Amino acid sequence: MLAFCALCYSAQAQTAKELVGRWKLVKHTKDGKDEPIKEDTYQVFAENGKFTGIVGSKSSTGKWRLSDDGKELTVKVSIVKVKFVVESFDAQHRVISSESLGTLEYEKVPD
Repeated sequence: MLAFCALCYSAQAQTAKELVGRWKLVKHTKDGKDEPIKEDTYQVFAENGKFTGIVGSKSSTGKWRLSDDGKELTVKVSIVKVKFVVESFDAQHRVISSESLGTLEYEKVPD
């Protein structure tokens, strides 16, 4: 019975609370080809829906929202709004994709 409960728990979609934190871009593919990651690139999600995108020494701020079912992540910076499909997501690894950007893989890092 305990194993069944653990299996059911692990099958649940990840929540917005689990997304909160700092995530480093570790792989970017577009049209089946690896794209170079030139500088340290991070996405930082705060509990209050605030978002910070960091590329090297530059950063931009905005808002984020994870759908109730955990399958769509929306990030809005300035007037640009991007909807990502959440391909996979656990406590330490996240893969998202969009038609315009391709597939982005992130690992969670300590703040």
